[in-house]
Amino acid sequence: MAQLTPDGRMARVMSHPEEPTPDSRELPPGQYVPRGWPVLHYGPVPKFRPKDWDFRVFGATASGGQYRWTWDEFEALPRAKAVADFHCVTKFTIPDNTWEGVACSSIVELAPPAPEVTHVMVWAEYGYSANIRMSDFLAEGTMFATHRDGERLSPDHGFPIRIVVPHLYAWKSVKWVRGVEYMVKDRRGFWEERGYHNVADPWREQRYSYQEEEGESPPL
Repeated sequence: MAQLTPDGRMARVMSHPEEPTPDSRELPPGQYVPRGWPVLHYGPVPKFRPKDWDFRVFGATASGGQYRWTWDEFEALPRAKAVADFHCVTKFTIPDNTWEGVACSSIVELAPPAPEVTHVMVWAEYGYSANIRMSDFLAEGTMFATHRDGERLSPDHGFPIRIVVPHLYAWKSVKWVRGVEYMVKDRRGFWEERGYHNVADPWREQRYSYQEEEGESPPL
């Protein structure tokens, strides 16, 4: 099926939430708990070719250079785990996910940013992107995940890696990540240019750009 984005464009939806299940936990405003983990993304699922795959950090690095890891090198990086909910802007929440991967703070230690960096742009296959404040990028639980609940991510859910930013709406948790750009000035990513909120805090229900307050975003 297809779903309209805030600006009227069509987004590919590979499956949709089933009927919600009762849940007594506190959820962000407007959210519900579905049965299963719905699959939503824009565009086709990319093929993974481990010999060609790499992960890069570039932009305003402290050294002025770029950093690169092959798939084997990325797999060998120190591992982290976190248990967190997953909040989709389409109003479903998946509670208590156990994520495993490489903490974003570990990447920053290995590839230090320049002191003036305030934001990152997370880049994925096909040029897809999402901008994230550095404070959110470094927050506890934010990681480049390879596993959920003890199993490898499926291709539909971002294999080989997706960033997980559990305290923000899930369009910031980009699938099929290939790199991070350090930025000294904020600019909008793919959905942020198409009507979604620049910050994306689910507890403040920051879904759309018309809700943005002064200082929360660059101009559209």
